[in-house]
Amino acid sequence: MNHSLMKNNISKEDKNILSSFVKKSNFFTNGKKVLEFERLWSKWLGVKYSVFVNSGSSANLLSLSYLKSLYKNGEVIVSPHNWVSNITSILYSGFTPKFVDIELSNLGASSKQIIKSINKNTRAIFLTHILGYNALSQNLLKEIKKKNIILIEDVCESHGATFCSKKLGTYGLISNFSFYYAHHMSTIEGGMVCTNNKKVYEAMRIMRGHGMLRESFDKVYKGNEIKKNSTLNEKFIFIRPGYNFRSTELNAVLGINQLKRLDKNNKKRNLNNKYFLSLLDEKKYFTDFDLVGSSNYAFVIIFRKNYQNLNFRKKFEYTLNKYKIEFRRGGSGGGNQLRQPYIKEYIKLNNKFIKKFRNVETVHHYGYYIGNYPELTKLKIFKICNLLNEIE
Repeated sequence: MNHSLMKNNISKEDKNILSSFVKKSNFFTNGKKVLEFERLWSKWLGVKYSVFVNSGSSANLLSLSYLKSLYKNGEVIVSPHNWVSNITSILYSGFTPKFVDIELSNLGASSKQIIKSINKNTRAIFLTHILGYNALSQNLLKEIKKKNIILIEDVCESHGATFCSKKLGTYGLISNFSFYYAHHMSTIEGGMVCTNNKKVYEAMRIMRGHGMLRESFDKVYKGNEIKKNSTLNEKFIFIRPGYNFRSTELNAVLGINQLKRLDKNNKKRNLNNKYFLSLLDEKKYFTDFDLVGSSNYAFVIIFRKNYQNLNFRKKFEYTLNKYKIEFRRGGSGGGNQLRQPYIKEYIKLNNKFIKKFRNVETVHHYGYYIGNYPELTKLKIFKICNLLNEIE
């Protein structure tokens, strides 16, 4: 069947536009096209400010680095069903991850468990919207507002998904996006940090560019800092600890063109997912996903309880391999990050603690995803589901 996990999002039109830009321009590092892409993305998302970076992982680290400038230590609530950079950015920034289980219906951190985990040491909630599903709830937003807790949204896999008709990535103080190969839209490598807070925006611009003051757009702030540091060359005042997370004009040109077809492609992905779920055998596979506001990234397959055994898993993987249907077991990031080697250097863990996160463990051992892309045909989806349903 040769069903690949991902399809290259870079079209012939993208290549032609990029080629034309290269022929006409002599400036390729962070410049006018990056600013144009940031402006267009902000308008599409519905925020005031966006900062284009070289990856979604860099966006994660910038967000937690900003949090570090506000607090020396404390806890960040997060799900262990996550991409690795969500966890490592917390660890590298000196915070303690406070882990909570997920809801199978949206694969995101459980709102009930998040609220239950909030305490005097909570500095932020790092909420990841997994594979196109929304993880927000009204109760969670009320609690965040009531206790004045910072919300950071990871929307790297969920471009265009909404909650209460408002796009994800507009609720948190900071939100992060990824434009990696085969995401809803791609700049090959790239990411975006978004906010409605001018102070955060200025900090992100500065930290993205080595921590240099000259990256700021705030003339009053720049003037004051130049006066304070009169012994330094004003072009080389490193006002914050920073990184080089800048992207290029080339990546921005791709982003500008891909953004034009994002909404159209999202609609196709969502129709594909609804059709896929309608065909799956509900006795074998979990199909009770909350599709309201979703912007599907991949077809998610989770075994029902009676089929959660190694024998069925072996048959399932054998069938997919036989028909060349590429898959990933464990969901985003390979499942439970608490089982990964790196985390043992930071946190003392035991099997009892790891197994406490029952839904994460279910996805880790018996959860999969396979490719969904706009050009996928109904016939192919039908054939895939038939194969899955025939597995005994």
